[in-house]
Amino acid sequence: MTRLSVNINKIATLRNARGGNNPDVIKTAIDCERFGAQGITVHPRPDERHIRYDDVLKLKSVVATEFNIEGYPDDRYMDLIRTVKPAQATLVPDPPEAITSNAGWDTLANASQLADVTKAIKALGVRVSIFVDPTPRMVEGAAKIGADRIELYTEPYAREFSVQRDIAVKPYAESAKVAKQLGLGVNAGHDLDLDNLKFLADNIPSLDEVSIGHALICDALYLGLENTIQLYLRQLSRT
Repeated sequence: MTRLSVNINKIATLRNARGGNNPDVIKTAIDCERFGAQGITVHPRPDERHIRYDDVLKLKSVVATEFNIEGYPDDRYMDLIRTVKPAQATLVPDPPEAITSNAGWDTLANASQLADVTKAIKALGVRVSIFVDPTPRMVEGAAKIGADRIELYTEPYAREFSVQRDIAVKPYAESAKVAKQLGLGVNAGHDLDLDNLKFLADNIPSLDEVSIGHALICDALYLGLENTIQLYLRQLSRT
């Protein structure tokens, strides 16, 4: 079964809008796990507009499943990885001012930088996943760098899903196949939801993990967090 990692950034966004500690980010992470999530994802940004670096340090001691920290591998991110030693570090190419991720790494043009960072993180015993577009060449580049996994950037898939789903999923299935042949694990994330998730998972049998935040938290406003997590898990079930 593909694992569900819940990105709790939006919980922090809501908290930060009013100050204080409501909703409680730490409690939410614990509850997500209690409701069935198999991982917790955070993406601390330099301006701390949602998850704060202090949140990540607090989460270190409470996340009992798989802790995944996304981010651009600058000095502050690397210091955080050294301190927390999460299960997984997902490297994204976002500049500091980016609202959200909007492209994968060019693993060929950035090979030297990514290879150095990957080596340093893996030396800590942390799995490295590199955020890439669904392009076999980029997947091959990630393998040469020494990554353990790739995370396929799924916004283009989500955008085209309602128009031509078979065409939309094709490059993802092909890229996942290449990753499998190269010994890479396969993650996916960005704009996945209750409508498009199952089709993606069904077409990528080797899919290890999805990271979902925005859509899941939006659904939880109407359906409740526990029920929503169960609904997402149902989309990932192979039975």
